[in-house]
Amino acid sequence: MSKPAARFLSLDVFRGLTVFLMIVVNTAGPGAKAYTQLVHAPWFGFTAADAVFPSFLFAVGCSMAFAFSRPIPLNDFLVKVLKRTALIFLLGFLMYWFPFVHKVDGHWVPSPFSETRVTGVLQRIALCYMLAAFAVRWLSPRLIVVLSAVLLLGYWAILLVFGDPAAPLSKLGNAGTHLDLFLIGQNHLYRKDAGFDPEGLLGALPATVNVLAGYLAARLLRAASEARQAVRRMVLIGATLVLAGLAWGLAFPIAKKLWTGSFVLLTVGIDFLLLAGLTLALEGKGTNAFTRFFEVFGLNPLVIYLFSELFVVVLGMIEVAPGVGIYNWIGVHVFQAMAPGALGSLLCALAYTLLCWLLGYVMYRRGVVVKL
Repeated sequence: MSKPAARFLSLDVFRGLTVFLMIVVNTAGPGAKAYTQLVHAPWFGFTAADAVFPSFLFAVGCSMAFAFSRPIPLNDFLVKVLKRTALIFLLGFLMYWFPFVHKVDGHWVPSPFSETRVTGVLQRIALCYMLAAFAVRWLSPRLIVVLSAVLLLGYWAILLVFGDPAAPLSKLGNAGTHLDLFLIGQNHLYRKDAGFDPEGLLGALPATVNVLAGYLAARLLRAASEARQAVRRMVLIGATLVLAGLAWGLAFPIAKKLWTGSFVLLTVGIDFLLLAGLTLALEGKGTNAFTRFFEVFGLNPLVIYLFSELFVVVLGMIEVAPGVGIYNWIGVHVFQAMAPGALGSLLCALAYTLLCWLLGYVMYRRGVVVKL
């Protein structure tokens, strides 16, 4: 295999695949439980769904290897990074506030700011992007590896030292929850997991390592004299990290919601292996229907993700019966009728994901690419 071109098809497909899976996992069809592997582990443990968000962070890091490949004046760099961080954070906040109204006794009333969630998926992406951008600006790849180790070990130490002595890794006893309650307050945190916020502030530290790993992976791919050389190195790194994550999990359990160090090593290892497989299969070959499908997701990931989260809320507001939104109605009366159980739930999610893909496809055909 010859050296890949400046733009890597494997990275484009990888990014699109993560967006595709994020939508499938987040919009499971109603009326039945989804497949176990498409539902996040309740606390300790690991499912396929748990790998999706860290993979998106990994893809963010891959993009940074290209965005910061050329020298940028310091002032321009700071403006770019801080502006992008603020915009992504704001979009995440507004996404959770949307539709800005809710029903009380059958009447629509404004949703108060005092009860709106501040943390979230996009907010974590924003914070991790900012921290990783500063790291890649001033640190060599070797020092980035050292920083990653410091972040993971330091986070472990913080949890053990500042968490509840009896249960430092519990949902309400961990140091991250204490910090969120102190700085943000319960009213601005996630409300569906017994008072625990899975995208709390402290968890941004280990999650930043997922971004840095993606940056290093893309640098490795770009620097390789030929694609097969990059594949061999990525397979070795990926397998080593997966084994290290499983071993560390014996002492520091694998947990997506707590974003433990063992979880980071495991997911980064999986991403290296997946990227290696895509590189081996795709680089040096032209695009086809399969790759183009995921490229559509990857060209406008933020727009498609926001649309997927907002439009499903809108569908829930359009009631076809008292208290029954159109998305729930379709999930139960169409997909569950067609394929009862987890399969119907998956088919509903896939149909909705294809609807989101259509938006991306229209943008793709018109050459529209939205960047912050």
